[in-house]
Amino acid sequence: MFHHITVLREEAVDGLAIKPDGIYVDCTLGGAGHSELIASRLGPGGRLIAFDQDDWAHENARVRLAPYLDRVTLVRSNFRYLQEQLMLLPEVPKKNGVPQVDGILFDLGVSSPQLDEAERGFSYNHDAPLDMRMDRESELTAHEVVNTWDEKELARILFVYGEEKFSRQIARAIVKKRAEGDISTTGELAELVKSGIPAAARRTGGHPAKRSFQALRIAVNDELGAEEEALEQAVACTAPGGRISVITFHSLEDRICKQLFAGHLARCTCPPDFPQCVCGNKGVLKLVTRKPVLPSEEELEANPRSRSAKLRVAEKLDA
Repeated sequence: MFHHITVLREEAVDGLAIKPDGIYVDCTLGGAGHSELIASRLGPGGRLIAFDQDDWAHENARVRLAPYLDRVTLVRSNFRYLQEQLMLLPEVPKKNGVPQVDGILFDLGVSSPQLDEAERGFSYNHDAPLDMRMDRESELTAHEVVNTWDEKELARILFVYGEEKFSRQIARAIVKKRAEGDISTTGELAELVKSGIPAAARRTGGHPAKRSFQALRIAVNDELGAEEEALEQAVACTAPGGRISVITFHSLEDRICKQLFAGHLARCTCPPDFPQCVCGNKGVLKLVTRKPVLPSEEELEANPRSRSAKLRVAEKLDA
C-alpha cells in the first residue's frame, strides 16, 4: 500500500451529508481516503461507487476498503464517462433514463503517489521517462507533446494551463533543443524550462519547472475538459437533496467548478417591481458553501501539498 495523505478529508465527506442507506460516488478514488470515510458512514443498505482509471488505485482500494467491500463497487474509468458508467450498474436507480445518486465527490488533480512514483514522469524532482499519463493505457504522453507539438501550441498550453508568463521563451527553448534530438526525460525537460526563465525569476516562486509540468500534465490527460464534462453529468445524476462536493487545486479547476455551479443556480429575470416571480427560472442547484472551504492551519502543517486546495459544495434542488 502506498502513502497518501487525503486533503480536506472530513470537510469534503461532511459536505455530502451521508445517509447510511444512500448511494454515493467518489469520482477520484486515488488513495481511497475519501472513499474509506464515505464507506465507513454507510450501513448495509448503502453503496459507494468509486471511479479511477489507474490500476494502482484499484489495487490499493481492495486492501484499504477491505472491511467495506460488500458495499463498494469499483469502476475502472475516467470520470468523464460518469453517466455512461452509472447507467450500466443495476444498483443505481434511474429516472427518465438518467441515473440518480445521493452524492458525488471529486478530488481533482494528480495524487501524491503518482507524483512520488518516479517512473510515472509527473515530477520534476525525479529523472524519469516523459510520460504523465494517469491512465497508462491511453496513447498520448508528455514525450509526444514535448517532441511533436508545434512551438505556438506548446506556448499556448504553458500559458493557459500553467499560467506561465515565460511560456514563449520556454517553448522556443524546447523546439530548439529537440531539433538536436528527442527530449526524453523529466530531468532534461526541467533544465530546458529553467533555461527559458530569466535568472531573477528563477529565484522566486518555488521550482521553475512547476508551472510547465502542471500544464503538460493537464494537456496529456485533458483534465479540464474531463472536469467540465463530468461536473455537468454530476448535476444531472444527483438526486434532489443530494450533494456534489468538489476539491480543486489550481485556479483553472476552481474557475470551472465555480462557473458551472453558478450556471445552475436560480436566477430570477423578472423586473424588480413584479410582486412575485413569473419567469420560472428556479435553477437546479443551491450553494452549500458560499465561499470555498480551505485547509486548516493544522492540515497545512501536516501536508504542505494541501495549501492550494479549495472545496466547493452544492445541493440539488427538487425539480
